[in-house]
Amino acid sequence: MKTLRFAAVMVAVVLATPSTSRADDADKDKPINFASDTGGYDNANGTGDLTGNSTITQGTLVLHADRIVFRRNADNSFSATASGNPVTFRQKREGSDDYDEAYAQRISYNGQQQLVELFDHALLKQGPTQEMRSDYISYNRASGVANFGTAQGAATTARPPSRVTGVILPKDVNAAGKDVKGGDAKAGDAKPQVPAGDDKAKDSSATKGGDAKASDASRAGAPPPLPLTIDSEMKSK
Repeated sequence: MKTLRFAAVMVAVVLATPSTSRADDADKDKPINFASDTGGYDNANGTGDLTGNSTITQGTLVLHADRIVFRRNADNSFSATASGNPVTFRQKREGSDDYDEAYAQRISYNGQQQLVELFDHALLKQGPTQEMRSDYISYNRASGVANFGTAQGAATTARPPSRVTGVILPKDVNAAGKDVKGGDAKAGDAKPQVPAGDDKAKDSSATKGGDAKASDASRAGAPPPLPLTIDSEMKSK
């Protein structure tokens, strides 16, 4: 009888340069705030256990889950293991207005190493231009390197290694919207040529399909494509 063996498939991706992907250094100097339905914090040991609608915030960092077990580190950052449906993690990137966002059924966070590990139905978003999905994602915010695939030992006969999917849009989201529409929007803004003195043609051009100026204004004011967002598939059924 043959034994089926599954190897963890890992793909390493550099999401950004370290200078733009690091956690905000100022966050660890901020107070650690927490809230939950039950639980508390042991000041002597520097550990806490929160259950029910649990949230920890520190500066721009926000971690929300059904349950969070955490500890305060020597550098005033914190480390935590959180579970929920889903757990959400959000933190601003240093030197940028963008945020890193993560969603999974379980998240392990190490504040000293700036390491975020996502388990089961994992989704990682970096700003409005990058989105990655897998069963397991390990993201080092200090280096900007993420590993995607199946966690070691998690693959079974019933659950083989997962596929990795991702979307990386151009930095100019507006330009990306033009490409999706099938060409430069300026080409579509060209107005029909009306011979001088041809009043009927002018009337037809003005009335056909509504006010041409209003149509042009509508195209010019069209909003850029919406950022990628979490969907219902992230929640376990």
